[in-house]
Amino acid sequence: MKKNNIISDWLDQYGDPEIDKFVEKNLAITEKVRVAMEAKGWKSQDLAKAMDKTPSEVSKWLSGMHNLTLKSIIKMEQALGICLVHTEPIKQYEYVYLGTIKGAEDYVQKVNDYQESYADQAYEIAL
Repeated sequence: MKKNNIISDWLDQYGDPEIDKFVEKNLAITEKVRVAMEAKGWKSQDLAKAMDKTPSEVSKWLSGMHNLTLKSIIKMEQALGICLVHTEPIKQYEYVYLGTIKGAEDYVQKVNDYQESYADQAYEIAL
């Protein structure tokens, strides 16, 4: 008799792209935690102790069947000394030193030089 997988049965029944993405990310996070624990030689009890949580709670998290909160993810990051979720800060401004500018013509030339060098750099990165 074939053993049913709870997650795939549920996904087959209620398939939803958002749910699929949620499960994918949740499993990716728990896999990163598992790898970090393995590198430290830790078992789930060791992680639980480092996080001041019960072993059963940590086991639930690591099963991939639990909805991880941002708070619990941060606790795991702190305990393991790793980053589980990376977010890029939004840059509002970028300051660039154009050098000393003497008059309007020099200003226009410096701005054009900067824009050309920035455009070349962006093009090289895109390739």
